[in-house]
Amino acid sequence: MATSFRLPDLGEGVHEAEILAVAVTVGQSVKEGEPLLEVETDKAAVEIPSPVTGLIREIHVQPGDIAKVGDVLISFTVEEKLQETKPSRQEAAQPDSAPEPAVSTPTKAPAVDKKRPVPASPSTRRLARELGVDLHLVTPTGSSGLVTKEDVQRFAESPALKAEPQLKRSEVSESYPPIVQAHTDIAPLPDFSQFGEVERLPFRSIRRATANRMSASWSQIPHVNCQDMVDITMLEEFRQRHKKEIAAIGGRLTMTVFALKAVATALKNYPQFNASLDLANQEIIIKKYFHIGVAVDTEHGLMVPVIRDVDRKSIKELAVELHEAISRARERKVNREELLGGSFTITNAGAIGGSHFSAIINHPEIAILGLGQGRMQPAVLTDKEGNHTIVPRLMMPIVLCFDHRVADGADAIRFLQVIINGLKDPDELLITMI
Repeated sequence: MATSFRLPDLGEGVHEAEILAVAVTVGQSVKEGEPLLEVETDKAAVEIPSPVTGLIREIHVQPGDIAKVGDVLISFTVEEKLQETKPSRQEAAQPDSAPEPAVSTPTKAPAVDKKRPVPASPSTRRLARELGVDLHLVTPTGSSGLVTKEDVQRFAESPALKAEPQLKRSEVSESYPPIVQAHTDIAPLPDFSQFGEVERLPFRSIRRATANRMSASWSQIPHVNCQDMVDITMLEEFRQRHKKEIAAIGGRLTMTVFALKAVATALKNYPQFNASLDLANQEIIIKKYFHIGVAVDTEHGLMVPVIRDVDRKSIKELAVELHEAISRARERKVNREELLGGSFTITNAGAIGGSHFSAIINHPEIAILGLGQGRMQPAVLTDKEGNHTIVPRLMMPIVLCFDHRVADGADAIRFLQVIINGLKDPDELLITMI
C-alpha cells in the first residue's frame, strides 16, 4: 500500500521547516522509528523518525528545501497488515487515497494530554483561535487524526463548546481595536550586477527565523527604552575572586550570571515586566515563573536558550547551566524545547566590545535588558560629609527596552534601579534576592 509522509505539526507557531539532511535513499527499507530527515524549525534542529515500517518509494525534498506543515516529504510502500496492526503510530503518514471521513457530531472529548501537539494546519489553528476552540477537545475526522476546519466549525456550533471551558473569544471593544500590521508595497530591487560583482546567499535557516521574529516584534510593539550606567567595580572584584572556583565545577562566572539573579529579583518586585499582552482577549498575562532567555552570538546566527527557574538557583548553578547552554547553542546542539518558554530576555554585547545599544523585544515578551562592555571611566564619588572626588571606576552601560502598552516609564526606571543596585554591590544583590 502506498503511503505519504507529510511534515507533521512540530508545535504551536511552527508552520514550516528547512530540510537539513535526508537520512534515507530511494529503495531503502526502513523500520518504524528510524531517522528519516533532519529539519530545522525556530533555530533548533529536529530529527524526524519514520512513522511506519516499509520501503522508500520516492523522496520529495532535498537539503535546503523549505517545507510547510502538511507537505509530502517521503512516499512509502507499506504492507497493509502493518498499518492495521499499528494504527496509532501513523499520525504523520497520510494514505494517497484515503476514504471520505464520516461526518459525525462531536461529543464530549475524553481527558487528553494538553501538552501533546494536535495535528492541524495553520489555517485550522487560526480558525480555532478566532472561535475560541481548544483543539485538544475536538474530535478529528481528517486522515490519520488530522483536525480539519469543518471539525472546528462543528465543535464551535455544538453543545460540547458550552460543556467544556474554552479559550475566551475575542471581545475587543471599539476603544481598543486590534493591532494590524501595516502592509506596504515594496518596490522591486534593481539589478545590482549592473554596478559590479555580487553574490547571492540563501535567506533561510536561523537568519530567516530571526528576521521574521524581529519584524513581527518591531511592527507590533511600541518600543521604549531607558538607559543608565552601573558601577560594577565591586562586582568585578568579587567575580575575579570566585571565577576559578566556578571554573573548577564546569561553569563560567560572567556578568550575565549576576544579571540573571538581579533581573529575577526585579521581576518579582515589578511583575508587569514578566508578562505578555493578549490583545485578542484584552488581558495582560502575568507569569508566575521566571524563565530568562540569554541571547547567544553563534556562527549560525542569534540564538536564545532559556534558563528556567532562575529565582530558585544559586549563582554557582546558574554559572554552570548558562555555560552549558551557550556551548550547546554554539555547537548547534540545542533542542527546540530549550528555546521556548522565556518570560524575559538578557542580551550582553559587552563580551564582543559593544557599548550603548537598543535591543528589540523578544515577542511575545514585553521587555529585554541589554548590557554593554564595562570600561574604566572617571566617576564622581561623594562621601558622607558631602565631599566629591573623581576616581577611576569600572562603568557598564545598561538599557531596558520595554513595551509601553504594558508598562510606563516610571515603572521601567524603578525596575532598572533594582537591577543596577544589585549589580553595583554583591552584598546588595545577595540581600535583596527574593
